[in-house]
This record gives sequence, C-alpha cells and structure tokens, in this order.
Amino acid sequence: MSGIRPTGRLHLGNYFGAVSNYVKMQDAYTCYFMMADWHALTTLQETKDLRGHVSRMMAENIACGLDPEKVAFYCQSHVPETAELYLLLNMLAYVGELEKTPTFKDKVRLQPQNVNAGLLTYPVLQAADILLHRATLVPVGKDQEQHLEMTRNYSNRFNQRYGEVFPEPYAYNFGEQLAKVPSLDGAGKMSKSENQNATLYLSDDDETIRAKIKKAKTGSGSGGANVGDGGGSEQIVTAMPESVANLFQLLRLVSIPEVVQKFEKDYEAGTIRYGDMKKELGEAMVAFIAPIREKAEAIRHDERYLRRVMEQGAAKARTSAQATLQVAREAIGLNYY
Repeated sequence: MSGIRPTGRLHLGNYFGAVSNYVKMQDAYTCYFMMADWHALTTLQETKDLRGHVSRMMAENIACGLDPEKVAFYCQSHVPETAELYLLLNMLAYVGELEKTPTFKDKVRLQPQNVNAGLLTYPVLQAADILLHRATLVPVGKDQEQHLEMTRNYSNRFNQRYGEVFPEPYAYNFGEQLAKVPSLDGAGKMSKSENQNATLYLSDDDETIRAKIKKAKTGSGSGGANVGDGGGSEQIVTAMPESVANLFQLLRLVSIPEVVQKFEKDYEAGTIRYGDMKKELGEAMVAFIAPIREKAEAIRHDERYLRRVMEQGAAKARTSAQATLQVAREAIGLNYY
C-alpha cells in the first residue's frame, strides 16, 4: 500500500522513487495505491484546483504503467472507513511524539500561520491508510521511514491493548536501493514545490526539458588533469563536484550505458564538454518523458474513463477496509448488537 498527495505534478523523482516500484509490485502482490487528497488538505488553503490535480496525477500514474485493473487505485476521500480507523488510532497516539517528527517540524517552519491539528496527526492518518488494508509492504522513500516506524508503533499498541489485528508493515523496494533523483540546481533532490526550474516534470514539453537541463549547474573545472612529475605523466582525478555527479546520475537513469561511459572517460581525461553532455542528456530525457506526457494528456481528458477508475478503485478499497474495521471493532468491543 502506498499513496501520493495530489498537490502538483508528478516529476522524475516521483517516477523513479515511487511509481516505477508500484508498477513492479502490481504483478506480484495485491496492491492498494491512493491519491491522498485528505492529506493534501493539511497544507492546501485553496482547493479550487484539487480536482484537476487529482485527475492529472491519476492520469500520470496510469501513463507510467499503473494498471487500474490489477490494483485498487483510488482517492482517499472515497473510502470513509479511513476516517474511522484514523479516529481509533488517535487514541493510541501521543502529542509529544507527534510534535517531534521531522516532517511536522519542517511544516511548522515553512507555514507557521497554518499549524493545524491535521498537520500534527498526519502520521496517524498515514498509519490508518496502511493498516486499513492490513498491508505488510509499503514502497516509501527515506523521508517516510520514520512515519512507517510510527505506523508499526500504532499497530503494536493496538494489538497489545485489544488483541492481534494488524500486521507490522515494512518498507519494500524489491530489494533494490531507491534511485535518488537529484535537483538540477545541484542541491538536494527534485521536489514538486521547492524549485520548479530545477525539477523535471512528467508534463514538461520537449523544449522546457531541454531548457532546464541546459541551465543545470555544473560547477567549475573539467574533471581529471594530467601533470608531469619529471619521470613521466601522471593523471590526478579531482573530486567530482556534486552538481556534476548529479548530471551523471540523471544520465544513468535515461541513457544507454555506452553514452554514460563515454562521458565518464571524458571527465577522467579532463576533456569533458558539459554543453555536449547536457545536449545528450536533454535528448535522452525528452525521449523518456514525451511518451508518458502524451499518454497522460489523453487519459486526463477522458473524464468518463477516470470516473470509472475512481469508482472501481474505491469499491476494491472499501471491501478491504470494511473487513478490517469489522475485526477492529470486535477487538475493541464496539459491537453492541
């Protein structure tokens, strides 16, 4: 089980850090993938664009290979059972531990005028999303590992107090290390909101992709340098700047190995031309993103199809959710007739 907030557009980091794993998992497991629109309300004060965001992000996920016939692909708000489990788990959550979560501290710093209770209990709602389906595997990135640990805590507290109902969920990525997709500005990872010019979105047109990569930071220097020592020639390879390492990381994601090796050798020899490398990366990125963008646009404008996907996904999710809640209510003793 996993979810993503519909607060913008999917970018390259979302694809390699999450969606590509969703696509792998759908053929091996029973999967529940969710548009976390209730989670989005913790930071969104203006919701007029929310419907459009949900449609766009659902279309982009499907365009990336997610198959609504194989998985339950649904909107969080279409499964009201989530709210009931959220309420029950809140009885097992403590204010002190919630206030210490890094994501809560970050949000308080970024939006001090909107520190709402939903923001504080975000990890509890996230736990409800996962435990609602008694999921055991959760494809998440490093930044969500603490929330997943908190979910295990709530699962264990519930089981200790009321009896065994919930399994412990763990992060899962097919035994592979998640690809970290760096920002084009040489600092951190790509983000939906922080620096749009340094992020490659799956909806970017070809020229926008090329322009963003052309402006990507490379730092100074040209790689290795040959120096004489009186007894011949010796190559000293200087440490690769982070911004250059980021470009190589992006190239490895979307280009063939031979091209990557060519530029690596040029760097080591001190003869690399960053303009040529960026041009190569730009064309490879266009070839990767364009088919996803075009398919997503067609899906996004097919309202009847998207409505069917949402209804079908909600039906699957609610069947699972209702079964879980029946067991949870009985364990607590909320079965009076």
